[in-house]
Amino acid sequence: MAKRLSLILLIFLVGDIYFYQAVTTLTQDPALHLSYWVVDILLISGIITTISMLRSGKKVQQILPLLMTAMLLIFIPKIFSSLVLMAEDIFRLFRGFPARSFYVSEVTLALAGLIFLIIVFGVTRGKHFYRIKKETIHFPDLPEAFDGFTITQISDVHSGSFSDAKSVQKGLDLVNAQNSDLLLFTGDLVNNMASEMDQWIPMFTKLKAPYGKYSVLGNHDYGDYIKWESNAAKEANLNRLKDVHAETGFKLLLNEAVEINKQGEHVALIGVENWGKGGFHQYGDLKKATARVHDNAFKILMSHDPSHWDEVTVDHNQHVHLTLAGHTHGMQFGIELFGFKWSPIKYFYKQWAGLYTQKGKYLYVNRGFGFHGLKGRIGIWPEITVLTLKRAS
Repeated sequence: MAKRLSLILLIFLVGDIYFYQAVTTLTQDPALHLSYWVVDILLISGIITTISMLRSGKKVQQILPLLMTAMLLIFIPKIFSSLVLMAEDIFRLFRGFPARSFYVSEVTLALAGLIFLIIVFGVTRGKHFYRIKKETIHFPDLPEAFDGFTITQISDVHSGSFSDAKSVQKGLDLVNAQNSDLLLFTGDLVNNMASEMDQWIPMFTKLKAPYGKYSVLGNHDYGDYIKWESNAAKEANLNRLKDVHAETGFKLLLNEAVEINKQGEHVALIGVENWGKGGFHQYGDLKKATARVHDNAFKILMSHDPSHWDEVTVDHNQHVHLTLAGHTHGMQFGIELFGFKWSPIKYFYKQWAGLYTQKGKYLYVNRGFGFHGLKGRIGIWPEITVLTLKRAS
C-alpha cells in the first residue's frame, strides 16, 4: 500500500506541475498562485503522513477514505485536463515552442472544472446512482424449461459503508422491480463485522424471487482485515454472518451445489467460498462443490473473485456454463461511455466488469451494489445485473 501511494503521489505531482502552466498562462495574480500551492502542499503532506503511518504499522482506515476523496477532487481534474496541454505541446514542438495559447489554457481549465463537478457528483450522489445492466446469453444445452429464465445478481453490498437508508432502499426496490426468477448475491455483505448488517436486515429480507435467493461469501466477509481479540471471536463473527444470510432469506452456499427445478428439469447452482489470487485467501473448493453435480448438468457458479474463473473454473474438469462474480467494484472509478470501458482496475484483473467468454464458458462480473474505501463512485456506478438465459436454436 505504501509503495502504491508513493507511485500515485509521483504521478500526481508531475501532472500538477504540468497543469500549473495553464494557470500561469491565464493569470499572474500572486495570491492565486500561492493558493494553488498551499492546497497542494496540505494534501501532499497528508499523503506523506499516511505513507509514514502505513510503514510504521499504524491504522489508517479512517484517514484513507478522506484522503482518497481529496486526491480525486484535487489531482484527477488536473491530470486528465493536462492532456489538452500535452496535445498543444505536440504542435508547439514543430513551431519552435511559441508561447502557450490563452484559448487552450481556458479549455484546459474548463475541462478540469467539468471533471471536478463529475467527481463531486460521484462522492455525493454516485454511490447510490444505481444502474440496471442487462445481458441475454444463449446456450445450446440450456434445458428447455429454462428458456427465458431470468437472474438478478447483486454483489459487494459492504453494508458497513452505508449511512443513507432511503438511498439504499431505492436500490433494493430496483432489485425487486426486475421481477427475476432467481436472485443471487456474490459476496462481501459487510466490510469486516457481521454487526454492520444489523440495521439493514429488515430491508434485505424483503427482497423476493420465486425460485429463491442464494449467496456466497466474499473476501471481506471472513473478518480477515481487522484484529480480533481471539480466534474464537473471529469465528463467532463469521458464524453470526452466516446466520444473517439465513435471516435475510438467502441460502448461503459453502462449496456446495443445489438444484433449481422447473417443469421437471433442473440446473445446478454452485457456490464456492472466496478464492482469489494475489494474496487473497483461497477458501473456495470447486472440486468439492461439484462432487455431486452430474457432468451433463447445466451449471451456474457463484464465485466472488473473478480471478477464480481464469485460474480454476475455465479448465475445471466439468463444464461450468456461467460464472457470476464481483469483487473488483470496477475500482469505483473509471469511464463507461458509448461502449468504451476503462478503469485502472483493468491492470490488476483481466475480467473486471461485464460479460466475458472463453472456451464456450461465460463470466459476468458485477460492478457492486455498495462501496468501500472511496466513499463514492465516479463513472463506474453501482450495479444491479439482470441476465436472461436463452436456449440457442
